[in-house]
Amino acid sequence: MAAVNGEVSFWYAADGVPEPGPALPGDRDVDVCVVGGGYTGLWTAYYLKKADPALRIAVLERRFCGYGASGRNGGWLYNGFAGRGAFARRYGRERAAAMQRAMDEAVGEVVGVAGAERIDADIVCGGVLEVARSKPQLERLRAHVEAERAYGEGRVELLGAKEAAERINVAGTLGGCWTPHGARIQPARLARGLARTVRELGVEVYEGTAVTAILPGSGYRKPRAVTPYGTVTADHVLRATEGFTAGLRGEKRTWLPMNSAMVATEPLPAEFWAEAGWEGREVLGDFAHAYMYAQRTADDRIALGGRGVPYRFGSRTDSDGSTQVETVRQLRAVLDRFFPAAAQARIDHAWAGVLGVPRDWCATVELDRVSGLGWAGGYVGSGVTTTNLAGRTLRDLVLGRDTELTRLPWVGHTVRRWEPEPLRWLGVHAMYAAYHAADRQEAAGRATTSPIARVADLVAGR
Repeated sequence: MAAVNGEVSFWYAADGVPEPGPALPGDRDVDVCVVGGGYTGLWTAYYLKKADPALRIAVLERRFCGYGASGRNGGWLYNGFAGRGAFARRYGRERAAAMQRAMDEAVGEVVGVAGAERIDADIVCGGVLEVARSKPQLERLRAHVEAERAYGEGRVELLGAKEAAERINVAGTLGGCWTPHGARIQPARLARGLARTVRELGVEVYEGTAVTAILPGSGYRKPRAVTPYGTVTADHVLRATEGFTAGLRGEKRTWLPMNSAMVATEPLPAEFWAEAGWEGREVLGDFAHAYMYAQRTADDRIALGGRGVPYRFGSRTDSDGSTQVETVRQLRAVLDRFFPAAAQARIDHAWAGVLGVPRDWCATVELDRVSGLGWAGGYVGSGVTTTNLAGRTLRDLVLGRDTELTRLPWVGHTVRRWEPEPLRWLGVHAMYAAYHAADRQEAAGRATTSPIARVADLVAGR
């Protein structure tokens, strides 16, 4: 078992878990109220305040800024986003391609803002390496490369087994692909830095302030966010609560809070890195159905994640990042398979968090001018970069601008709600049981993608 389980995440171990700042002191009337102090809320506040310093902006956060997925994720700043295939089918390839270009550019935007605002988030622009360790995974990898190339030449390199292993020596690698549109970050430090920056710009940040309801405007009454300490009334109230959205009144079935878990090893010795490589500090993933994701941290650990227990009944969320012993065991097994030389390494920390999953697995951003309510989220685990694009898009929507960002296909995209319980719990657990079964079949020597996974994709609506 890991030495530390929970305590939000490993990313806070070095600097300590922040003490929440001042809570909302009473009723407030502002121009823009942002509910949620994670990346989406902080980027939105940042870009709005930079665009119009006179705006009165309040951010309301239940615990402290970066408490949720923003301070717990795998540190993948990359150009993937939830829903590209669905957007291409529904809105056309050109609009999906515009979204992809915006995501490609957003990686550099985050790096640029971090530099300009003196945010030290251990950023290394090493790109994204994904590997295949079975014939079906290799088949999916090649299909992925073809799909990427359809959105522009030079976007991704197809690598043979030897070329992939020269970047990161993952045991059993049959092939890989690499894209430059990615970087490793220390996610909690990015969240801390953004919170500091927006405060310096004059944004009111109230922590330890749980929002119990977001109410639409009607007639002459403005929208408002209700808390135990008072109500914030604004011209626009923007929901940026991602995996915690189900806790708001009336939002239980909007986005499903999917669990993802991680472990971090002890710092690994020089001889391990001499064998493993990983000198470029690429972020690492694979093409399993229940996929893994990993990075080499600034202090030479491996931080590695996967789904674990995917969903808790009734859309419940975890307690300060604690995860199950069985999940730690599963992630330990993945680590040992990928890097046998680390089999004796100690696991120093394990933690979990939730990400928002819409019913069609497509991220969305919206501003309803009639009610004054807006939102962004449903990133399905690709939020580190997508939140930045969301923040800039919400800025333009709030300011009434007609821009390339406001014309992207995720703006105003409608999604049906999740099924009620127990159908939701049964469906999600059956889906991931199927994916794990498919991975076991493929690891045992199946030559093509398991039909079990294809059925699971159809049931999931992916």
